[in-house]
Amino acid sequence: MSELSNLKPTIRLSIMNPDSESGSLFGRGIANLCLGVRETGSLNASAKGMGMAYSKAWRIVKDTEAALGIQLLDRDGAHGSTLTEAGNKLLDAYVAIDAKLQEDAEKEFARILG
Repeated sequence: MSELSNLKPTIRLSIMNPDSESGSLFGRGIANLCLGVRETGSLNASAKGMGMAYSKAWRIVKDTEAALGIQLLDRDGAHGSTLTEAGNKLLDAYVAIDAKLQEDAEKEFARILG
């Protein structure tokens, strides 16, 4: 059992539009980009903070917006970006559910290992 005590489960939450034919989901990556935009006011700064090219971040946001059918970011050219109301609500829901699922998984894992 001691070799198991250093292990912990990892939950991967994603949110999808069941009507979308795209494979794009709102998961950890886009959530982290959105958190960065919330903190910095810039998709470019958020992408750089994640070690990602701006062009890749832009494509991920556009693909996710198209798949979900909602606009996540308001873009103001050189003046940066902000999350839309829908983007903020979705991000808040994602963060809350992700944290709850992770906590529940860790408790259940510890219970089962006894």
